[in-house]
Amino acid sequence: MNEPISRHVVVIVGGGAAGLTVAALLKAAQADLDIAVIEPSEHHYYQPAWTLVGGGAYAIEKTRRDTARHMPAGVTWIRERAAGFDPEHNRVELASGARVEYRYLVVAAGLQLDWGRIEGLEATLGKNGVTSNYRYDLAPYTWECIRNLRGGQALFTQPVMPIKCAGAPQKILYLAADHCRRERVDTRMHFFTPGPAMFGIPFYARALDEVVAHYGIQPHFSNNLVAVDGAARRATFEVTSGDSKQRIEQPFDLLHVVPPQSAPDFIKASPLADASGWVSVDKYSLRHTRFENVFGLGDCTTTPNSKTAAAVRSQAPVAVANLLQLLHGKGETKSYDGYASCPLTTSKGKIMLAEFLYDGVVAPSFPLDPRIPRRMYWWLKKYYLPFLYWRMLGGALGLDWHARREFPEVVPALKP
Repeated sequence: MNEPISRHVVVIVGGGAAGLTVAALLKAAQADLDIAVIEPSEHHYYQPAWTLVGGGAYAIEKTRRDTARHMPAGVTWIRERAAGFDPEHNRVELASGARVEYRYLVVAAGLQLDWGRIEGLEATLGKNGVTSNYRYDLAPYTWECIRNLRGGQALFTQPVMPIKCAGAPQKILYLAADHCRRERVDTRMHFFTPGPAMFGIPFYARALDEVVAHYGIQPHFSNNLVAVDGAARRATFEVTSGDSKQRIEQPFDLLHVVPPQSAPDFIKASPLADASGWVSVDKYSLRHTRFENVFGLGDCTTTPNSKTAAAVRSQAPVAVANLLQLLHGKGETKSYDGYASCPLTTSKGKIMLAEFLYDGVVAPSFPLDPRIPRRMYWWLKKYYLPFLYWRMLGGALGLDWHARREFPEVVPALKP
């Protein structure tokens, strides 16, 4: 049996947005705290900008940095892949077979993209007009496909929830529709989703219905992409109606696919997961429901919030405060309210800034009706949020103005 390669007070699994932010905040709170981050990737990606890359409004190179640049000083970086958990013995198992012991564990391992669950997709990604903004190397191809449209039919898909950034599947739809309108290209735009509406929160969904109508987009609800024939340029969807299901084919000139997503396999198979496969945590404290010295945050947990970087920004100080309170037996405890933000790019130059808490409670940062797309939010999305994100990784969270606010039920007049 392999001996543990190291022992640390706090072990963080995952060096993405959540893991690095937690590590930085812990170090800021207690400089001598012994922390290790398990993360195999040499590069870190600002994924929220990939929508803009796909829409021709951002340079892909600006979304990638070396992980080393953002690993907090004094933190032990274990450049391996986590393979399993043994919480009864406070151990993390690595892919190499070695183990790491901890007193406290933070799981921030993100989620995995299950490309292989769509038949034929992997063989045609990046060619035949099949693309996805959910991969660094494919986002530029999305823009190539959009700007080369000369008519025909463009399909945009969304998989079964949960996924990271639930609004991303339709953000690129609106950017493509706006581009075709500006260039006077008569392309039939279609949006396919297994869900019953354009967005999970009715307050915003009704406003997005107006955006869809403005562009003449055809929505297809209860539709799930199951197969792609890239050479023939045909996509197969499973359509659910009551208890029955049938398959239909759709031809395409452009197909933008958002892949099915799930918790990483090593989490699904671990004692930390519940029946859903995600890390089981209390949605307010972010503490594991069974193991008191384990916390989880980010995309890999059961918290019923939208999986976004904005959610991580709100979760990280909660997890850190509650871990430190457990470590020292004193100090403030905090509660996560489910905050998430989804800047919906309704056109090239305007954003509908959807912000909300648990149970779909509307909680915008500004006292303006968040259903109205605004140019100031485009500046926020393109310039301020990337700046804030990279600073967040170093523990600088910036100001937080979100608050519950009331607005009329009637959708205001809006123009994408």
